[in-house]
Amino acid sequence: MAQPQVYHVPVLSQELLAGLCLQDQGCYLDATVGGGGHSALILAQFPQTKVVALDQDQAALQAAQGRLQTYCDRIQYWQGNFSTYDPGDLRFDGIIADLGVSSAQLDRPKRGFSFRHEADLDMRMDQSQPLTAAKLINTYSERDLADIFYHYGEERFSRRIARKIVAKRPITTTTDLARIVASTLPTSKGRRRLHPATRVFQALRIAVNQELQVLEKFIAVAPTWLKPGGRMGIISFHSLEDRIVKHHFRQSPLLEVITKKPLVATAQEKADNSRSRSAKLRIAARVDSADQGEVPFYGH
Repeated sequence: MAQPQVYHVPVLSQELLAGLCLQDQGCYLDATVGGGGHSALILAQFPQTKVVALDQDQAALQAAQGRLQTYCDRIQYWQGNFSTYDPGDLRFDGIIADLGVSSAQLDRPKRGFSFRHEADLDMRMDQSQPLTAAKLINTYSERDLADIFYHYGEERFSRRIARKIVAKRPITTTTDLARIVASTLPTSKGRRRLHPATRVFQALRIAVNQELQVLEKFIAVAPTWLKPGGRMGIISFHSLEDRIVKHHFRQSPLLEVITKKPLVATAQEKADNSRSRSAKLRIAARVDSADQGEVPFYGH
């Protein structure tokens, strides 16, 4: 099946590439290659740069392979979650991760990530895993659902929503779930800028894919994959992810923080790409165990 011409528009690309301090003959790990946007920019920068590209979404890897065909002799692909990747003896000059759900995943109704289209409740990034959003919604207890909505969606009406969902089960489609959530919440004018179901859908996606748990695992081990002086750049899209990145970058004995504050999109990028509005980029550098000196801050 033909892939769309633009599967993934990379956010904060200029800030990320500048922060990585790319070098020719460097080897880079794109831990969430998506449609290949960031990898394409890295490979185009220098003619001898190499990339190892990971993604758990088979459709994303197929899109990346099509987009990066020009560089096929300088890129290797691996399908799986970045938390289970093992580079062996390979060490990288830089590692990047663009977290969360991609625009392409949101725009494909059958993936079930969005309530904009009627579709089965799926939300799996790795479609070989057994747990779907429908299974979670229809089998988890009211208390467990409330906890998921509260902790992963920061939804303050989590218990009310969970109670209504349990009463209305079975629920099988994205639009049915969105209507149930919307009917549960107060209708006071101006109460929310977001659609009432936004936080619930975010929470379900995070729970189905165990996004915070795998991020914790990845960011704990990934610094050991860097060469001394190598840099790691992680782009997050909500406070739960950003908090994990911030904490691990500051606490890791192998890393020195480069970005004093997270880098955010310019006004122009936000106007051109709405996905960039909530993006935050943090960068850290691998320090030599024999050299714990300061690394200069970069960016804002």
